[in-house]
Amino acid sequence: MSLPNPENASTLENAMQLLIQTFHKYSGNEGDKYTLSRAELKEMLTAELGNYLGNAQDKEAVDRVMGDLDSNNDGEVDFTEFIILVGALTVACNDFFLEFNDKPTKK
Repeated sequence: MSLPNPENASTLENAMQLLIQTFHKYSGNEGDKYTLSRAELKEMLTAELGNYLGNAQDKEAVDRVMGDLDSNNDGEVDFTEFIILVGALTVACNDFFLEFNDKPTKK
């Protein structure tokens, strides 16, 4: 299976391609090319999710995210664990925006 040409791909297919490309942009810079080490995760969180996660430079925050994501406790985040992070953040953002939009406006 090859990735569809972005010009012919649907919005969702393009989003999926971006998730794959983003993960692999950071994975494999050190160690296993199919996982994110703690340093690679920190770099990705800072560069790609800084607006949603706040201060990803905070070592404790990165350690917490790593601990939450690393379900098999191997010290690295694989693609499935990465997708769980993105999915959870997407759900949280959706919930926030639904609540925000449901609040009555003051007159």
